[in-house]
Amino acid sequence: MNYNKVEYEASYGTSRQLPVSEIPEIAFSGRSNVGKSSLINKIFGRKSLARVSSMPGKTTTVNFFRVEDVRFADLPGYGYAKRSADEVRRWADLMEGYFQMGRSLKLVVQLVDMRHAPSKDDVTMINFIRDAGYPFIIVLTKADKLNKTERAKRREAFAEELKFAGDCTIIEFSAQTGEGCDAVKAAIENALNEEM
Repeated sequence: MNYNKVEYEASYGTSRQLPVSEIPEIAFSGRSNVGKSSLINKIFGRKSLARVSSMPGKTTTVNFFRVEDVRFADLPGYGYAKRSADEVRRWADLMEGYFQMGRSLKLVVQLVDMRHAPSKDDVTMINFIRDAGYPFIIVLTKADKLNKTERAKRREAFAEELKFAGDCTIIEFSAQTGEGCDAVKAAIENALNEEM
């Protein structure tokens, strides 16, 4: 797959707007400000394909990108406290609609901040993905923000904290250095090739 040929398709703010899924899809999920947009930009070698912000909660829509016959979905972040009750309901409806539409979902790339234990929302999301039977990997973001000793400690802690996720691939990633980018691409390719 030629990642340089990515094109932005569209963004949708409600579940009713979401298009039918007729081609293989890869979804990126994670809490607000975990680095989904940074990971997407790194994978596609673009600076601003997905909008990056230091403000949590910027992605409030499902954003679709396309490469050849594969669609990539940047899902809105969860767990941002400063949302109105209406926003929270709209987000829940959008996510529910996305996952319950019978999408041709080949892989969910679930992001977790490497500096911290998985949040309650992270655990809920990983359990949902696992129980729904979607193939998934976990990408530990912001790895460059930890020194060698801190990384080793977090790695050890994750072995326990993510035990409930089962035997899934875990990749350490840095948007700054590009570490882990090739491993994420390889996991995407593997997921797509399993369908062939």
